[in-house]
Amino acid sequence: MTAIPVAVVVPTFNGLKDLPGLLQAIGAQRGRFRPEVIAVDSGSTDGTVDLLRSHGVPVVQLEAGAFNHGDARNRALQAVDTPFAVLTVQDAVPVGSDWLEALVAPLVDDGSLAGTWARQRPHEQASRLTRHYHARWCGASAAPRVAGPLTSAALDALSPAERHQACAFDNVCSCIRMAVWREHPFPPAPFAEDIEWAAIVLRAGHRLAFVPEAAVRHSHERPVAYELRRTRLAHARLHRLFGLSTVPSLAALAHAVATSVPLHLRLAWQEPRDRAHAVARALGLAVAWPLGQYLGARDGIRRAGTSLRAGTR
Repeated sequence: MTAIPVAVVVPTFNGLKDLPGLLQAIGAQRGRFRPEVIAVDSGSTDGTVDLLRSHGVPVVQLEAGAFNHGDARNRALQAVDTPFAVLTVQDAVPVGSDWLEALVAPLVDDGSLAGTWARQRPHEQASRLTRHYHARWCGASAAPRVAGPLTSAALDALSPAERHQACAFDNVCSCIRMAVWREHPFPPAPFAEDIEWAAIVLRAGHRLAFVPEAAVRHSHERPVAYELRRTRLAHARLHRLFGLSTVPSLAALAHAVATSVPLHLRLAWQEPRDRAHAVARALGLAVAWPLGQYLGARDGIRRAGTSLRAGTR
């Protein structure tokens, strides 16, 4: 049986540490589909580009500092001539040799699907805190599900949280139908280009499938300050896209922090190594995550108000 080629698009930046594991896992795939990796690099200085080229991977190069999640992926996808394209990231590691088959097969079997996305599992060395929150996320579930078709009216009738849930989609590991992408490329977004694209294609009459049989290892232990900035940016976008405010008031912020502190302390105290660092980080995140959600929603409200005032001039 002739293998079906599938592009695998990977944005890279100083990924010398992570890329060998990713490339090895992609090369170990079995089944009907043959992966063809394409990288889009945004100014790596650690030898990432040389590594990719030594593995025969074509590299689309962006100017340093010019990275944008939507535009970068669109640039790479312009070079794709396969019916389907997998989108992943340099620090996600496919689990097993049937990952690609599980991710792409639903698109072959069901022409109404615009995309599929994979289950994420935390890395084996992930902290107790990371594992706790990861397990609560819909992208960690073992249950398959399909979103759509949804009319614009039906989507707009949902609550902000329901709209967010309906549009769940994650380019940490996804596969898209290229014919749909050509009609609906990713929006030029600095963050959350995937869920915005999901809303666009659902409104256009397509469906999206979460495929837990396809899984990747992906998790982070980022600094507290980084998590605060990232959470604020994410929730500003979520408010703009869906009107979502998960921590809508100072009272809700105080409650979120007060309930997070004992939970975080309990989880950090279970760490087998470097418990003092784990406790300090856990306490910082007990404040940073709710505060980022509160500030992000406030940013979204202010921007919406500014746009409304500008439109009335």
